[in-house]
Amino acid sequence: MKSIWQNGVTPKEFPKLEGDASTDVLIIGGGITGLLTAYALHNAGVNCILVEKNRVCGGTTGHTTAKLTYQHGLIYGKLLRQYGTERAKAYLDANRLAFERFSELCRHIDCDYEIKDNFVYSTDDPDALEEEMRALDRIGYSAILKDRLPLPIKTAGAVCFREQAQFHPLKLLSHVWSELNIFEQTPVLNVKGRKALTDTGVITAKHIVVATHFPFINRHGAYFLKLYQHRSYVIALKNAEILDGMYVDESKTGLSFRNYKDLLLLGGGGHRTGNKGGGYAELRMLAAKNYPRSAEVCGWAAQDCMSLDSIPYIGRYSSNDSALLVATGFNKWGMTGSMLASELLSDMILEKKNQFFPLFDPSRSILKPQLLINGAETAKNLLTPFGKRCTHLGCRLKWNNAEHTWDCACHGSRFSCSGDVLDGPAQKRLDV
Repeated sequence: MKSIWQNGVTPKEFPKLEGDASTDVLIIGGGITGLLTAYALHNAGVNCILVEKNRVCGGTTGHTTAKLTYQHGLIYGKLLRQYGTERAKAYLDANRLAFERFSELCRHIDCDYEIKDNFVYSTDDPDALEEEMRALDRIGYSAILKDRLPLPIKTAGAVCFREQAQFHPLKLLSHVWSELNIFEQTPVLNVKGRKALTDTGVITAKHIVVATHFPFINRHGAYFLKLYQHRSYVIALKNAEILDGMYVDESKTGLSFRNYKDLLLLGGGGHRTGNKGGGYAELRMLAAKNYPRSAEVCGWAAQDCMSLDSIPYIGRYSSNDSALLVATGFNKWGMTGSMLASELLSDMILEKKNQFFPLFDPSRSILKPQLLINGAETAKNLLTPFGKRCTHLGCRLKWNNAEHTWDCACHGSRFSCSGDVLDGPAQKRLDV
């Protein structure tokens, strides 16, 4: 289903690339990460080609809730425990800089940009909120602890970051893509060295950036081990409450609330792609109970790539190839993550130094507890003897009755009932 962003803006149609081409930088993927990276390089005078296998902003970017914040759940307490003060502060500084760059861009473009406070709440764990406040104090950021929230559910309070923002993503990106060299309906089937093979030819580039949400090249980087995908849902309600701020549960499966004009965007029902979850039904039940006079305008779903340690992978696709770059694993925070990726990747290509390269290095250690969970999920679905198999790595698919799709719990690929690929990393359609 289309989101309110897609209903409000019709993307410009770009041609298909026919035959061979050459460029300084090839960017694969027409979501917000690819577009902002191409935009940064274009402004630096670098020759770029961006290719998208379907339509620009037709995936996760078009189905976001479009919150701009460097408050990524209760992440700072977690980073402080895992990595210490220096790296936790570096994560804050990097994302704060990305937020400021994003805000500066938005202020010069009509994209419904609004300054809003952001609240990360807990339904039952005030100690987690206190721990986050102590961590933020350690790294030098002044947040606010709130004990009362204007939400229809019981909470234990929230940590508030003042003066964050929300916006209309496609209104912003319609300005960005108008200046770029973009080709749609141009799938990249494989990458060999500095050559990308499409269905009609070969693109040769000095650098290749994979910005396809989930990286699709399996022979490098082990992203099929380092990532899984989490699906979540949104319904837009009219005649519901107008909230002053953006609210998100610290739990991956919790609820989020934010307004767009006179609509309430109610998000949640989340689950690992391919597994069961609340989905639209959970949101509609909550709306019926708490906003009985409301009416649903539209609903949409998206999925996010989740890294092993809650830090995105931005940099070299693998440690031994400086020409192939990647950005993925934004852990539900793809708006600031996309701008951060555009800064880091453009600095790499332009051979500029950046203090944040090591923190987001995709080749950092993968020895994290989530690796065992990802491995167990993959083993279970690979070894199940019956059922349809994903065209990515052969995991068993599960039928999603709510959305009428075939979903992969290993890596998050999704297929329509007729076999078309809806979400990667799968590249080949499903034989049904």
